[in-house]
Amino acid sequence: MIESPYAVEPGAAVNLDKMSTDDTGSFKDKKDALDDIEKNLKELRELQAVFYASASKALLVVLQAMDAGGKDGVVSHVFSGINPQGCIVQSFKVPTELESRHDYLWRIHAAVPPRGMFGIFNRSHYESVLVERVENLAPKSVWSQRYDSINAFEKMLNQEGTIILKFHLHISPDEQKKRLKARIDEPDSRWKISAADMKTRLKWDAYQQAYNDLLSRCSTAHAPWFVVPADHKWFRNWVVSDTIVRTLAKLDLKYPKPSEDLSRIKIE
Repeated sequence: MIESPYAVEPGAAVNLDKMSTDDTGSFKDKKDALDDIEKNLKELRELQAVFYASASKALLVVLQAMDAGGKDGVVSHVFSGINPQGCIVQSFKVPTELESRHDYLWRIHAAVPPRGMFGIFNRSHYESVLVERVENLAPKSVWSQRYDSINAFEKMLNQEGTIILKFHLHISPDEQKKRLKARIDEPDSRWKISAADMKTRLKWDAYQQAYNDLLSRCSTAHAPWFVVPADHKWFRNWVVSDTIVRTLAKLDLKYPKPSEDLSRIKIE
């Protein structure tokens, strides 16, 4: 687990109300951070190339947030320059009839990236201790047991070679209001919003408590959570990209050696 002021220490109690949503770290503003952001994106491209070629590990990036928290923005910006052949993005909607007939992790496990690949979960298995809890879709006797099963599931994935990094994009109610209003005002964003978003917003406190519990109970050394101040989109992108780059750099991966003696290959 890399050092980060935004990492949730295993076993630590989390209170999102006391955690900044508009922190900008050591940067004064977006302009001040541009070079560092671009440097991260360049390094990520280079690291992904060797990651893909070595095929010794898989990377699973989990993104969770309240509506308009910036999950799509992270996907489109942070991973904008990587080789799309080495990346799979999965968004989990309401379970299908088939998925509902299986355990709640069945469809999740099927979407875990293979070795050599980046996998991005835009929402994830954590919806089962968020939406199902707050919306009373499952009784407490069911969802309260899922923290332990999720931890066991992620530990198994890590033992089998999957690096797991989980990011909660932490925005304020005021920032969410501004972004939701912008979706209504901008023609190319209106398709993203629905009346259900407004109902969820009214349950802000309940969702914050659900997040507090999952962050406290499911941040582990093998699958850490990071609470990312996300009111400033540029800083959100820097934190996520910096965390991924530093994690991959520690692996010190190398390109695989040729499978045969290249001196014997003649190109006519």
